[in-house]
Parts: sequence; structure tokens; C-alpha cells
Amino acid sequence: MKENREQKKNRVLKIIKVLAKAYPDAKCALDFKNPLELLVATILSAQCTDKRVNMVTPHLFRKYKTAKDYASADPREFEEAVRSTGFYKNKARNIRLAARGIAERFAGKVPARLEDLVTLPGIGRKTANVVLGNAFGIPGLTVDTHMIRLNGRLGLTAQKDPVKIERDLMEIVPQKEWTEYSHLIIHHGRARCGARKPDCAGGEIRALCPSCAKMPGRAPLKETAGVR
Repeated sequence: MKENREQKKNRVLKIIKVLAKAYPDAKCALDFKNPLELLVATILSAQCTDKRVNMVTPHLFRKYKTAKDYASADPREFEEAVRSTGFYKNKARNIRLAARGIAERFAGKVPARLEDLVTLPGIGRKTANVVLGNAFGIPGLTVDTHMIRLNGRLGLTAQKDPVKIERDLMEIVPQKEWTEYSHLIIHHGRARCGARKPDCAGGEIRALCPSCAKMPGRAPLKETAGVR
């Protein structure tokens, strides 16, 4: 049976409630102390694990303190410093150019508006929302591979494009919950709902996921603890 918007909103609230109980410590996995550090770490995290990024950034953060420091970094030296995160040439270039924009256009401070962040080289809506939600406390939906996969499986969007998925979710996820919802879904994607072998049988939100019914031998329960 097809859900209307209000029904999806109600199911989202239940999903948040269950996952918040399952993952009370779900948060951004990148280590940072200020918005600039998070911006740099998020750019490096593209197609790279957060664990690897957290191994690389301590050296960067000790050496480069300001946007001007990153902007004036020696290109080859900086590339070598981030090589292990993959696609290091593009990442190093984007970080230096974004830092230059911050230094020249925003007085050295990372802007706290999505409209400003996305004007910086290499900064898309995903990176901008990570920074807004985790460094500034401004709600943002971070649509990464986990968010794309899980929200599709949950039947909350039929879109494949990250921006279109974000727009769909903005209609059914309470704005104040955007950042937490992203953390919870991403955490659940890593812990339970993998790309190849989703753990529907052990999944906390199986009763709220229409895709579980389609998995052989993994029909959702009629009732799940904490879901009403």
C-alpha cells in the first residue's frame, strides 16, 4: 500500500525513536576541533574510511592552523601528506582552493551558511551539511552512500540523485532531526544494513522497513519493541 506524506512522517519518527535507542552514541566519526578541521576532514573522507582520515589529520591539524596556512601550502608536500586517503591530488587541490576562498572571501572563517559553503571549490551539499550540522549545530541532511541505500530500502524516496533524495527527506524528516537522522541512518548502514548482506533478521527497524519483507526468510515482525 502506497504511503502518503503524513504516513511517511509518522514512520520516520518511529525509525528515529528505535535507532536512537539502538545507537545512543551515533555521531560524526571524524575527529575535529573546529569548523575548518571538519571541512578538511570531510573533503578527505570522500571514498575513504573515517578511520584512515583520522590517522592522517592529526599531522595536518598540527601543521596547518588557519585557512591561509592551507591555501599557501606547498602543493606537492600537501599531496604527499594526504596521499593515503586516495584521490589525493584532487583532494589536496580542493582543500587548498577552498581554504583560499575562505581566507579571501570570508575573512578566514568557515561560513555557517549552506549557500556560502557550496560556492567554495570542492564543497557540495553533502560536505556543507556535515559541517553545518556538526560544527555549527545547524540541521543538515548528509546524503552519503548509506543514506542513499537505506532510504531507498526504507521506501522513503525513489530517487537516486543525492540532491533529490535530500529534497524528499526534507519533506518528511523534522528539520530539527536532520543531523541526528543522518547519523542514525549512516550508523545503521554500517552496523546492520550493508550493501550486499543486510541483516534484516537482526535489524532493529525491520518492522518499519518494507524491503525486509522481500528478503527470503526475513519477513518483518508485526511488532517491534519500542515501536507503536
